[in-house]
Amino acid sequence: MRFTEIDILGVYISPMVPMLLGAWLLLVVLRRVDDHFLLLSRRIWHPALFWFAIFLMLLSSIVLLVAARAG
Repeated sequence: MRFTEIDILGVYISPMVPMLLGAWLLLVVLRRVDDHFLLLSRRIWHPALFWFAIFLMLLSSIVLLVAARAG
């Protein structure tokens, strides 16, 4: 597994930044779907903790996929 920095106009960006943005975008999509269909909003005790846990699951899945693809 090898993650290298990304050069954007002379500024080196951590390889985690695109992964964080991807997980955040997926989370935004999931939250909008949930808000539209009211799937989970009424059934969870602490919404902020629930969505944070979903974000961490998405992020870890993306990191594992990238690591498996690189190695």
